[in-house]
Amino acid sequence: MAEIGVIGAGTWGIALAKLLVENGHRVTVWSALQSELKPLRETYEHPALPGVKLPESLQFTEELGTAMEQKELLVMAVASAYVRQTAHRMAEYAADGQKIVNVAKGIEEKTLFTLSQVIEDELPRAKVAVLSGPSHAEEVVRRLPTTCVVGAHERALAEEIQTLFMSDVFRVYTSPDILGIELGGSLKNVIALAAGIADGLGYGDNTKAALITRGIAEIARLGTALGGQFQTFCGLSGIGDLIVTCASMHSRNRRAGILIGKGYTMEEAMAEVKTVVEGVYSARAAYKLAEAKGISMPIVAQVNAVLFDGKLASDAVRELMLRDKTIESSDMEWDS
Repeated sequence: MAEIGVIGAGTWGIALAKLLVENGHRVTVWSALQSELKPLRETYEHPALPGVKLPESLQFTEELGTAMEQKELLVMAVASAYVRQTAHRMAEYAADGQKIVNVAKGIEEKTLFTLSQVIEDELPRAKVAVLSGPSHAEEVVRRLPTTCVVGAHERALAEEIQTLFMSDVFRVYTSPDILGIELGGSLKNVIALAAGIADGLGYGDNTKAALITRGIAEIARLGTALGGQFQTFCGLSGIGDLIVTCASMHSRNRRAGILIGKGYTMEEAMAEVKTVVEGVYSARAAYKLAEAKGISMPIVAQVNAVLFDGKLASDAVRELMLRDKTIESSDMEWDS
């Protein structure tokens, strides 16, 4: 039995907290919001996960120190926009060598840091890992079979986290490519916005397949240029996460994209979805990274134009289709 603190009481943090309790661990969940904690304490249900009863052994607290002190592992489950300020608050209580696994997905727009880099910036003595993959909270909390990958700089840390999370319904792989895992998990949200926009415009399966396929090509081009491994983008945190986020109505990014495709502004779509749409925050960061590295990312560029420049979604799709002719893979050679 391990003592684990979950930092963040959103649906993903709660789903993982339930999983860890069912694996036999003692878990304390922290939130700064009394409005989040009140229904959890009173009903052991999360309002966004209706019909799911949480274990009564699960502990809830608004005291950050209580959630962190004497914990063998901390699960960082706050939305990407709040990772830095939360990590800054955690510095007061973090032990030397504190083990932290980040489960949020995003890129900090100002610094272009991945979220593990943000945590390491605020907590330089921590040992930081990441957990990612095709894993909607709505399914994990209902014990539907799911697979993820944990990335860390040290094999021992990755394997320790793998053991803590592994169950008969939650299979975990390990990888040393923490950067590639994070880039795949962040950039797929931008492509999922594009997939949702296509759905909102009334396009079909052919369009969705094209966006997924060319989207992973863009992600891999940028990811490898930044130091990620190509194999990672072919795996769970790359194509796996991209498929589920582009195809499922559990995806906030796809739902927001559908609304934008129907004519909503970015702000109106985010207000309608009522939760953080990570792809909106990652879109600008992805575009900046691509520009800095000279990487062609036409889907990401058009998503930015629709989100922030008022471009019509239908015009963006038309421009994608009418780009100059090109070869599908530049690594192949002709016979003649």
